[in-house]
Amino acid sequence: MGSTGTEDVRARRVRAQLLDRSGNGGAVGVVRHLLAVQAQDPGAFPLALRARMSGLTIRELTAAREAGAVVRCWGPRGTLHLIAADDLDWLYPLVKPAPAGSLRRLRQLGVDTDTDRAVSVTESALAGQGPLTKPELGGRLTEAGLPAQGQAIVHLAMLSAGWGKVVLGPERDGRATYVHAGDWLGSPVPTDVPDRETAMRKLVVRYRRAHDPAGPPDLAAWSGLPLGEVERAWREAPDSAEEDPRSEPGREPVVRLVPGFDEYLLGWRSREHAVPPPYRALIHPGGGVIRSALLLDGRAAGTWRTRRTAGRIDITVEPFEPLPKAVLPALAAETEDIGVFLGLDTRLTVME
Repeated sequence: MGSTGTEDVRARRVRAQLLDRSGNGGAVGVVRHLLAVQAQDPGAFPLALRARMSGLTIRELTAAREAGAVVRCWGPRGTLHLIAADDLDWLYPLVKPAPAGSLRRLRQLGVDTDTDRAVSVTESALAGQGPLTKPELGGRLTEAGLPAQGQAIVHLAMLSAGWGKVVLGPERDGRATYVHAGDWLGSPVPTDVPDRETAMRKLVVRYRRAHDPAGPPDLAAWSGLPLGEVERAWREAPDSAEEDPRSEPGREPVVRLVPGFDEYLLGWRSREHAVPPPYRALIHPGGGVIRSALLLDGRAAGTWRTRRTAGRIDITVEPFEPLPKAVLPALAAETEDIGVFLGLDTRLTVME
């Protein structure tokens, strides 16, 4: 792909991912548009939504989660994602966690139990309790005759999630919580879909909308679903992706500070649109790590990190190359927006 082609792909994906802040509908609308938002790191995914919507605050996102309008649960590739509650009925059956991995890991951790008992005890331990932290859930499991510690607790929750019984609640003091899905959402999360082919075609349409341009291998990599099934659905789905015009000359650059594991950095099989080859190891160092990135018109131009003190967040940006002066006001505005989102004062340092 030539440089012009790459620039066009980049510009279209910036818009598809709402990094131009063209979306609306609040936190729920952003999550719904993106289909599923990677949420393994509870400190990162709120900042991913912030980068896509002007005026969003952490309070609004927390309120949407506490109301059950967006749900943190296991999703694509067996990892934690945010999904809009009204998408769970058709999407969750396609991407729910498979039991084999959790059962294998539980046996390795010394929790040798059959699936039915594990799910039944875990569901009972959470029923009527409200969100429980991992130690709290572990205590309830032990009381119910299923002793579990550490990651075994997580895998018991994940196993039960595959049957629609468990989702995650809002974090408490930065720690994950687990909750009975029926208590939290009014009913268990559906784990079967009446018409899988129709659901797959819907998945294709929705994925295209948030990732255009893309192809079946991209959706297969993003979802963890078999490529053959994705290709069949891709051929049958209506082509609803919209062609976006090229960027207009002279406009202000789109400057965004996106967190590690942002959808823009991992939503396709290839990441060449986002990160120039000389700097890929700085954003994708290996070991499943994806670092926070400074994006200039969708192109990674540096990394950034934060440090919190009482009432303030210090943001340090390390550009790959010296930044154009025209970018600095937009970068300062991004920094200020992070402070507004979190309700903290900010201080920006740009390394030379």
